[in-house]
Amino acid sequence: MAGELPSDFTWGVATSAYQIEGAVHAHGRGESIWDRFCRQPGRVRAAESGEIACDFYHRYPDDIALMRELGVDAFRFSVAWPRVIPDGTGPVNEAGLDFYERLVDGLLEAGIEPFVNLFHWDLPQPLEDAGGWPVRATAEAFVDYAETVATRLGDRVRHWITHNEPYCTAWLGYGLGIHAPGRTSVGDAIAAAHHALLSHGWTVEALRSAAPGSAVGTVIDYWPAFPASDAPEDAEAARIADGIRNRWFFDPVLRGEYPADAMERLATHAPPVRAGDMEAIAAPLDFLGLNNYSRMFVRADPGGGLPLTVRAPGGELTDMGWEIYPDALCEGLVRLHEEYDAPPLYVSESGAAFSDVVTHDGAVHDLERIAYLDSYIEAMTRAVERGVDVRGFFVWSLLDNFEWSLGYAKRFGLVYVDYPTLERTPKDSFHWYRERIRGSRSALPSTTVSVSPD
Repeated sequence: MAGELPSDFTWGVATSAYQIEGAVHAHGRGESIWDRFCRQPGRVRAAESGEIACDFYHRYPDDIALMRELGVDAFRFSVAWPRVIPDGTGPVNEAGLDFYERLVDGLLEAGIEPFVNLFHWDLPQPLEDAGGWPVRATAEAFVDYAETVATRLGDRVRHWITHNEPYCTAWLGYGLGIHAPGRTSVGDAIAAAHHALLSHGWTVEALRSAAPGSAVGTVIDYWPAFPASDAPEDAEAARIADGIRNRWFFDPVLRGEYPADAMERLATHAPPVRAGDMEAIAAPLDFLGLNNYSRMFVRADPGGGLPLTVRAPGGELTDMGWEIYPDALCEGLVRLHEEYDAPPLYVSESGAAFSDVVTHDGAVHDLERIAYLDSYIEAMTRAVERGVDVRGFFVWSLLDNFEWSLGYAKRFGLVYVDYPTLERTPKDSFHWYRERIRGSRSALPSTTVSVSPD
């Protein structure tokens, strides 16, 4: 029936290693670019860091219990490369692999499927010292790291994600200086994007070899670009922004090419493509994850530079200053289905930050987050009605956590974390999501299926 989610639809929550694990000096973990970045004055709000974060490294059994109470089918988490191979290449830290093995086993024992993401921005610092993502050797090192993790966990992990949001890896880290390592070079950003994508493509095949029978995909974030005015130059700016922000990643992964208009716009900083690269990047996928939170408005730069992002003209905003615009999620899913003939899709992240507080009754009444999630799940369901094969929805995030350069100022979690004590308090949205999951299961028809021989 139109609009119904499939019976095996996956409801989940998502996190990343540096944002929740803490224990940055524990059991042989090496330094990451975020450890170094957080120590640089002025980089992160209030000089905060992920040194402790939510202390998930030590408290993961309790957090698995929370997920079990929540009733999710799956947990999307990332592996910290510096915890597994401290220098990025070379000796493997068995204690790091042991941690992720315990985590996977704990999840499976609780009936929760692990979706393992191999890279969520915490590059080992020695690799950055050697050039980082702008150099090809980092892509080569990533494949060895991925094989190491998959060889240990591949008999239990059935879903692998190569990268989370390569746009952020490349542009926020190397082009705009907002994220670690804090570089501000368009050329570095473009080279970093290419090598992140290349490492993805190489790793798809490596994962299939190391973990036969598993499903392999990647995660790309989608921010549709709208012109800030009716002026033709702003319409052109929106087209350029879409090329750089969205199609620069969708086109290589799903078509094996960079968008021609964006290549023309960035001609002075062409990606360092070698023979065979684009074919490798476009390795067939079992699924694609789409992250979506909002949309962007852009206008032309009077000086002829890259399009400028401007504030949304109206509507409700989250605590991040992002417009609540669920249609962007529906449009993104439909676009991937109709324009790209994409593989099965997951909404691999969606969620909202609000200024949550624990009230006198000991609860967190986050009605805005409930309304946000309800509207985005409804938008996803509208995409299903239009024939899009959507397999799951992951809320960002399970826990309040370290929000990168914004430190601990923004709370995305279904669970409130009191950072001084690390006490967890499920918010009203936690209870709402639990009932939403239960409701979707109880709505499924109870039928007897007869199976005929072929």
